[in-house]
Amino acid sequence: MIDKQTVLDVFHFRHACKEFDPAKKIPAEDFETILETGRLSPSSFGYEPWQFVVIQDPALRDKLLPVTWGAQKQLPTSSHYVAILVRKGGMRYDGAHIEHMMHDVYKFPPERVEGRNKVYRKFQESDFKLLDSERALFDWGCKQAYIALGNMMTAAAMIGVDSCPVEGYDQADAEAILAEAGVLDAKEWGLAVMVAFGYRVKPQSTKVRQPMADVVKWV
Repeated sequence: MIDKQTVLDVFHFRHACKEFDPAKKIPAEDFETILETGRLSPSSFGYEPWQFVVIQDPALRDKLLPVTWGAQKQLPTSSHYVAILVRKGGMRYDGAHIEHMMHDVYKFPPERVEGRNKVYRKFQESDFKLLDSERALFDWGCKQAYIALGNMMTAAAMIGVDSCPVEGYDQADAEAILAEAGVLDAKEWGLAVMVAFGYRVKPQSTKVRQPMADVVKWV
């Protein structure tokens, strides 16, 4: 285990890096570690609604650039650029992905599948009302994707790699470009968020946050 100060140092090191050194590439082993922390991230019921698309093709990055106003410097300069996709209707209690997870991944016995699906259905139908619209179900998946996003950025910082989360894009246009490239089936997947990784070229500005007393309440 690492000491508390090291943990805090990592969080002070991490910042939304706006421009990377295009000449410096993240070693393959290091980036595999970053991806593995995304894969190992927690998800609701453990059903992993995500897919991580690593976009290294310069031509595809160029196509995304006009519709991604929040990554005008990050897209051309980052060592690695990732689009995090999230399943849409496949996350329903009666979806094929859920069946796959329970039967093929977890290998639950039939009685466990039945009991777990009953709880999962109630959670979606009444507890969180996720089945009221396709958007509600997709947004729920996006919440989980952000857990993986945060873990990947923190892991990157721990090994000296910079990152920048990217929400500044036209969602419909970006999804259309990814669909045209064959990396997104628009009926099954949506774009939750993107993130760039690399090494900074400019000094990090001072981190500014609200005081602890303004963001934490004890009851």
